[in-house]
Amino acid sequence: MYHKDLEAWKKSIELVMKVYCETKNFPQEEKYGLTNQIRRAAVSVPSNIAEGCARGSDKENARFIDIALGSLAELETQLIIAERLNYIKQTSLYNDINTVSALISGLKKYLNQKS
Repeated sequence: MYHKDLEAWKKSIELVMKVYCETKNFPQEEKYGLTNQIRRAAVSVPSNIAEGCARGSDKENARFIDIALGSLAELETQLIIAERLNYIKQTSLYNDINTVSALISGLKKYLNQKS
């Protein structure tokens, strides 16, 4: 399985780009705080999909898929915090997170059925 062929990886890369755009106008004092945390959580998603695919077994791949799902939950939580701090307004990123989550969950189900 090659990560660049996976729709979950492609959509998570798109999510990263959107997250960077949404966070570019955060307050300067958040540069090393919430801005950094949000971006790192977003980048973690496609990175873990890629790393899992590069591993030798479906079991290891599934473990990294779980980590990617955890990063998505972390990202969603951080966006809620940013919204409550009025750094962002209602955002479409939640829809993108749900889409990526569904794709990754489908990949996880496939890997679990395979092994």
